Amino acid sequence: MAFEFKLPDIGEGIHEGEIVKWFVKPNDEVDEDDVLAEVQNDKAVVEIPSPVKGKVLELKVEEGTVATVGQTIITFDAPGYEDLQFKGSDESGDAKN
Repeated sequence: MAFEFKLPDIGEGIHEGEIVKWFVKPNDEVDEDDVLAEVQNDKAVVEIPSPVKGKVLELKVEEGTVATVGQTIITFDAPGYEDLQFKGSDESGDAKN
């Protein structure tokens, strides 16, 4: 089972960002905290680090494309991380609006 990394909330109420540049490609091995991509929003360009150690399987969003917070942007073969959850993600359906 692949680990799907979703575009994280990059702060200040930003709900989307353009993938400016990928620093990885499929089959690359990455360590936790390696820079995956640069994402630009209306305020700044930020680097997105890898949350896991593993092998890149697929880039789900092309450079120059806008992704929304919570959208899967990259998948990894990262044994042991398949069920990793991040603050603010809601896989259980318990969210209160």
